[in-house]
Amino acid sequence: MGDVSRSPHTVESQRSFRSGLAWGLAAYGSWGLFPIYFKAVAAVPAAEVLAHRVVWSLVVLAIVLTVQRRWREVAAAVAEPRTLAVLVLTALLIGGNWYVFIWAVTTGHMLQSSLGYFINPLVNVFLGVVFLGERMSRAGVAAVAMAALGVGWLTVRGGSMPWVALVLGFSFAFYALLRKTARVKPVPGLAVETALLAPVALLYLAATASSGGLYFGTGSWRLDLLLVAAGLVTALPLLWFNTAAQLLPLSTLGFLQYLSPTGQFLLAVLVYGEPLTHDRLVAFACIWMALAIFTVDQLRTRARIAQLVARRASGVGSRQIGNGNGNGDGRGSEPPDPRS
Repeated sequence: MGDVSRSPHTVESQRSFRSGLAWGLAAYGSWGLFPIYFKAVAAVPAAEVLAHRVVWSLVVLAIVLTVQRRWREVAAAVAEPRTLAVLVLTALLIGGNWYVFIWAVTTGHMLQSSLGYFINPLVNVFLGVVFLGERMSRAGVAAVAMAALGVGWLTVRGGSMPWVALVLGFSFAFYALLRKTARVKPVPGLAVETALLAPVALLYLAATASSGGLYFGTGSWRLDLLLVAAGLVTALPLLWFNTAAQLLPLSTLGFLQYLSPTGQFLLAVLVYGEPLTHDRLVAFACIWMALAIFTVDQLRTRARIAQLVARRASGVGSRQIGNGNGNGDGRGSEPPDPRS
């Protein structure tokens, strides 16, 4: 009887996992292939590409919100002053992050952009310690130190700071840190952010058009379609990620997140021919070692938490069997709190 009662749940869980894995691979795989799209519009200045990305993303997100009937979430976010203030800051951060990434890809700095997203999880840990008072394990300290060593090596040997990598890594980490404090989900939140950036983007496009420097509408129709597609390129992976996040455990998402910078790294070296010098390879090796230490530490921590929760749950179950309901007062026992 026990096997029969569990089998539907097991089959359903396996289906959910496979579905979530497919959506996660689609999302992170798309982000890893982003450079292909931006290389295709490399003839257009990065500022104009960014403006189109903002405007057409807003259009796509507006359609999604209408279909999903989620405009109330947008209205609630805008109506709350604190949330709106946070979204103003995150809009500036994501706008800056997008611009630097576009510039890096179109000017041959794709390896640095890859490095920036490789170090991002470690920057998240560092900011959590500094701003949220989170505790860092010894392995976490070692991982952050190893990543800093890689960046330092690249700085000393290369003669300059890898500013593209640092701007991308830190801007997205601060973006994630602030978004955690905003009471709004990813899709409506990004809609508000793009709406805040849209007036500036439209003003830039209008000013550029009046001076005769606008590429959109003056070149080939294929280029125009590619610029319009910036909205889909931005919105679709986000929707896929949201679906994956609902179906997959955090540990699986943690592994999948490395697909994006890995894809960018492989494209930079194998497709677009960016030189992987000895010094760059040493820096990447330090980052990869840091990520390996960090990932193993995270998996061990989650395994210990899962075991603790399971033991407490089994303890509650044993008391329920022995005492009827575990309380002896006719009330049902409350489930264990995994935070305790």
